[in-house]
Amino acid sequence: MAAVALIVGAAGAAAGLEWRASAGEAQTLASQTRTINHLQDEVSSLERFLSSHPEWSAVADRVEPSVVTVETDDDLGSGWVAHADAGGSDIVTNFHVVESAYAVGVRSVEVFHFDQELKGTIVRVDRTDDLAVVHVSERLPALTAVTARPKAGTWVMAVGAPLGLSQSVSVGVIAAYRSIEGSDYVQFTAQISPGNSGGPVTDQQGRVVGIATGKLVYPGSEGLGFAIPVQTACASLVACEQA
Repeated sequence: MAAVALIVGAAGAAAGLEWRASAGEAQTLASQTRTINHLQDEVSSLERFLSSHPEWSAVADRVEPSVVTVETDDDLGSGWVAHADAGGSDIVTNFHVVESAYAVGVRSVEVFHFDQELKGTIVRVDRTDDLAVVHVSERLPALTAVTARPKAGTWVMAVGAPLGLSQSVSVGVIAAYRSIEGSDYVQFTAQISPGNSGGPVTDQQGRVVGIATGKLVYPGSEGLGFAIPVQTACASLVACEQA
């Protein structure tokens, strides 16, 4: 730094060294200071972002034990435990997952909980809202349901068996609330595929926000995911565990 002069005086020798920068060095120092301040702001912003977003693997660990795969002879989907007691567990899924069996009078379905195969019975259906309840005699851990709908922009996680791949998770946000053909839906950005139907869409605390139902696909788009609000199921179909 040849442009910097070291000034040492009689008093200065006792007090210490004084560095005097040229105008160019001063401008460089000011620019570096602004850069450092900007980076500090970015770090603070990132810390705030991380503090408001959970470790999704921890959320998945809480949710996955309550998610199952539901199979009939013709169809496959997902489901989640809405209520459980000594008498067994009530699992919510989509009606279209069990419709082919139900239409011919069959009430038994296969329920897969991790590596365990359970015998399920269709006990209630709501064709209008595309919902069904399957009962198993085993007591499984139940998820809680939100009592008020989260705002658009809230982070959510979809858990299910896309293409039969059980315990798969994807993360996105609530994009909007829509009314389609007279029914209410939660539009969300987490990726889903056939097999996710009936699985839970949860918030950051692992509480169920909606039941994944399907997606709208257009040429050139990635598809828009839709879920039935959990309140629809809890209102009349099943006694949900409330958060």
